[in-house]
Order: sequence, then structure tokens, then C-alpha cells
Amino acid sequence: MAFRINDIVMRKSYGSDILFRVINVIDNKGVRHYLLHGLNMRIIADAPEDDLIEASRAKIAEYDRPYREKAERLLKKIASSKSLQRKKEMVRASRQELYGRPGKVLHIDGDEEYLNICLDAYKKVGMEVVGVVVKEEEQPDKVYDLLEKYRPDILILTGHDSIRSNSRDYGDINNYRNSKYFVEAVKNARKYEPALDNLVIFAGACQSNYEAIIKAGANYASSPERVLIHCLDPVLVSEKVAFSHINELVKIEELIENTITGAPGIGGLQTMGKFRYGVPKGKY
Repeated sequence: MAFRINDIVMRKSYGSDILFRVINVIDNKGVRHYLLHGLNMRIIADAPEDDLIEASRAKIAEYDRPYREKAERLLKKIASSKSLQRKKEMVRASRQELYGRPGKVLHIDGDEEYLNICLDAYKKVGMEVVGVVVKEEEQPDKVYDLLEKYRPDILILTGHDSIRSNSRDYGDINNYRNSKYFVEAVKNARKYEPALDNLVIFAGACQSNYEAIIKAGANYASSPERVLIHCLDPVLVSEKVAFSHINELVKIEELIENTITGAPGIGGLQTMGKFRYGVPKGKY
């Protein structure tokens, strides 16, 4: 069966465990292969035509439901905590006119569809963000100029990644599809701002080389246990940093707990928050 771009498919050889969207058709020595992106996981793969089957609407709904429900719960929890925080600030404002500014985010993503999903989530939790679509392999060359242009407090470098088939040496950066690009992009970002608390960086996608990305200079990265991470995990990481006070360490256990993937997929270093209070609030 021939598939078309944007068809939703599953791989028979992997027990139809992950749903993918067809991104491109590749001719591999006369055999038709398809380039695949995870439907809601940041994984990239390819497969021959005879290994793929089309996913039914029922299967798509069943597969997506638990991830969507968890994402919605986390976003509602964040929104609720923001509401409580605003009430506390109103009480304080009766004594002095407080206001505040959360950290600004520059989100660079290799997948335009995923970026749009993330931008919608940022909006729901009241974050200031600039989103830019840049292919993973182009991120190292473009990140410095984008940082100079937008001057964010928090940088997200993400897209899709995976460990190459039959690879067993998880320490070899060449056994990953896109980890080397995330590593080089982080290094170039650190040329712009070396201090971890001045520019907070999350980098990586599904199964990325966590240790190499952290060593390159990221505050947070995926994926410690080489698992798949959810589309929205970078948003949930940056939200925690953006709304944590500038003079307080982000509670990293809470940050990880409040992601969809959790500790197997997200990890990092102690980092200061990016929320700043201001006094007094302007009258005009």
C-alpha cells in the first residue's frame, strides 16, 4: 500500500507501538521508504513500505488520549497556580504596588506543527515567547543570530531525534540522528552567553544524548533513559523556570515531576528562576 504525506501510520516490526505522521517518501535502492515523525512524540524514524500499516481513527484517538489528558491536567494545574499567585500579589499590592515579569522564551523547533502546538500552550499559561522554525541541522548556524535578535532569558532547542537502528553504544553521538546538532547549537548559544543562570537552555528531543547535551552547556536536556519525550515537555520545563523567582533555585524535582515524560525523559542541573518582581507599578 502506498502512503501519502501526512498519513498516520504504525510500524509492524515494532508491534505498532508508536503512531507516526508520514513526512517524506524516500527511494532506497529501489525500495520505497518513508520518513516518519512521531504523532505527539519528538521522534524521527524511517521504514520500508511493507513494514507500515495505516492507523485507524479509533487507534489515533486511543493512542493520543492519555497524553492529551495528562497535558491538559498539567496546564490546568499551572493556570490554577498562576491564579492563586495573582491573588497573593493583590493582597501584597494593598501595601505596595507590585508587578512582575516572567522570563522570555525563544523556542527554536525543527517541526512547525509541534511549534504551533507549543505556542498555544505558552499562551494558555501566560508566557512571553518567540517561536522560530529551524531544521535541526541548521540550528547550530542560526542560534547565535537569533539570540542576538530576540535576547531571551530561556532558550529551547528541539525538534525530532532518535537512536539509529541496531545501535548499542549510547555514548557515541554519531549513533543519534540529530543529537550532534543540538550539542553544537548549545555550544554556539554558550558563545553568546556562557553563564547558565543568565541564559537557561533546554535542548533535545526523543532519545537524545542527554549527557552530551548537558556537557555542551545546557541546563536541562533529554533523554536520560533514552525514552520518547512528549511534544509539550519543553514548554513545561520553560514554564517552571520562567515563573520561579530570580533569587531562588528552581526545584528540579518539581520541574521534572511536572513534565509529561518525567525523570526517564527529562533531567538537568540546579538553575535559578527568571521571574522578577517590580515596585511600584506604573500608573500610566
